[in-house]
Amino acid sequence: MTLPEYNIADRNLAPQGKAKIDWAWQYMPVLRMLEERLAPEKPLEGKVLSVCLHLEAKTACLLRTLKRLGATVAAAGSNPLSTQDDVCAALVDEGIHVFSTRGMTSEMYMQNLRSAAAYDPEIIIDDGCDLVCLVHEERPELCAKIRGGCEETTTGVKRLKAMAEEKILAFPMYAVNDAYSKYLFDNRYGTGQSVWDAIMRTTNCLVAGKSVVVAGYGWCGRGVASRASGMGASVIVVEADPHRALEALMDGYRVMSMAEAAPLGDFFITVTGNVSVIRGEHMDLLKDGVILANAGHFDVEISKPHLEERSSSVETVRPGVTRYAFKDGRKIYLLAEGRLVNLAAGDGHPIEIMDLSFAMQLLTALHVLHTSREPGVYNVPEELDKEVGALKLESLGIALEKFTPEQEQYMKDWRE
Repeated sequence: MTLPEYNIADRNLAPQGKAKIDWAWQYMPVLRMLEERLAPEKPLEGKVLSVCLHLEAKTACLLRTLKRLGATVAAAGSNPLSTQDDVCAALVDEGIHVFSTRGMTSEMYMQNLRSAAAYDPEIIIDDGCDLVCLVHEERPELCAKIRGGCEETTTGVKRLKAMAEEKILAFPMYAVNDAYSKYLFDNRYGTGQSVWDAIMRTTNCLVAGKSVVVAGYGWCGRGVASRASGMGASVIVVEADPHRALEALMDGYRVMSMAEAAPLGDFFITVTGNVSVIRGEHMDLLKDGVILANAGHFDVEISKPHLEERSSSVETVRPGVTRYAFKDGRKIYLLAEGRLVNLAAGDGHPIEIMDLSFAMQLLTALHVLHTSREPGVYNVPEELDKEVGALKLESLGIALEKFTPEQEQYMKDWRE
């Protein structure tokens, strides 16, 4: 069977895509250090990696590094609105098989996943678990060859754990999302900054003095709430978990149910990974002019069917802004079609943050090649997690304190 080479919008866009990638690369010292260290030995020579990631400049740096370390790389975009067509063109020029176009339909999205899987991978790098699910559901014969892979999102890890619980998962997957170097920085600082960057550039609205409702107080929600508060907003947190709700309260935020928060908010940001977090009963209580955004992986947290059934008209009024004119006269604004707002309406996480996350992806992929484990969901080995942090500090010229022999012994001993 002849494998598809690529499916992108326009290969002539490559020069501007390359400029974006080169800009990102200079701010990714950890990935650069790893590439420089590993390039002579070509540890991925002859290996095939299929990936499903947000195809933008920072991701391109990871894919290019995988290619330079010897791998054959087939990449599908993980979100129709986060794909950057010029970056895809630049990657094709680098010899990477790319299957994605901005604004692709759901049918096109699935076909692009099939094209990436057609390369018969040994390793999968996933964002949201869609590629892993497709392999299990449509190409189960590939599972025997797949050594394993890694998943970088909360939603994807949740899905993988559900597959493992049902004893469906056919190979080991590493929860990169749960590594300290990922969630403490990517989820908190990356999401916090990039969500508000996307909202502000899309709406051009002031945040200070507004009421912001954050649904979900995991690490991503913490970041979104912290940045909103720092810009002068009054923050309300909606949570289902008692410990997280209590933490939000002690962090200085008001905590209430969505029904209580609905009449109060000016901005609503969902960050839960769940479905129908803002639904019809809440929409009936929203103020006129409210702005809704989602920072969870799938576009299901804000119920678009419930928005549509209450509307007399639906219109795009600015790039990335859909106005729902309710039959009762209120106007409600949804950003980025309810998709992941920081990537669909912005450039995603800051470059330096993704440097850490993609370095973790690279090290985990190499670990998969040299480790044999039963199918299941595993934590990233602690030594890899610490290596990423140490390399980042090294790139900044920051030295760590070292234990003396006496201190090391004291920490191991139970005696005073």
